[in-house]
Amino acid sequence: MSDTDKSFEDMQIIRAGSTPAIKGPADWFTGTVRIDKMMNPPEPSRIGVAVVNFEPGARTNWHTHPLGQVLLVTDGVGWTQCEGGPRTEIRPGDLIYCNCGRRHWHGATDTTYMQHVAIQESVDGSPVTWLEPVADEEYLAGPVVKG
Repeated sequence: MSDTDKSFEDMQIIRAGSTPAIKGPADWFTGTVRIDKMMNPPEPSRIGVAVVNFEPGARTNWHTHPLGQVLLVTDGVGWTQCEGGPRTEIRPGDLIYCNCGRRHWHGATDTTYMQHVAIQESVDGSPVTWLEPVADEEYLAGPVVKG
């Protein structure tokens, strides 16, 4: 078998609809959140990927990532905020980089669904540190910066 054949055998394709969706845990999210696909390739890779769907009003808790996080919005309209910064609107096609160690949250607007792909790396097996929920008052506070 040639090296080309071996790499083809090593490729893994997770087909749409082939894995069950899971409900976003209440310890990590407020509102109705569905995680449709997750992938954590074997070591030495440290990367993890998830497709996350937020119903209107749903969002993550405050959280941090040891090596940062990249979000790609694929559908709907959402909001994101780094602690101390403005609540910012995010739309399909937007790429968001959440810096290492910065407290932040992201989710749907109060009236609109939002889906994103989340990509992050792990340190010592952990890609995220989950913190307290984003209170409704925080979530709805202040003007929204439109991108």
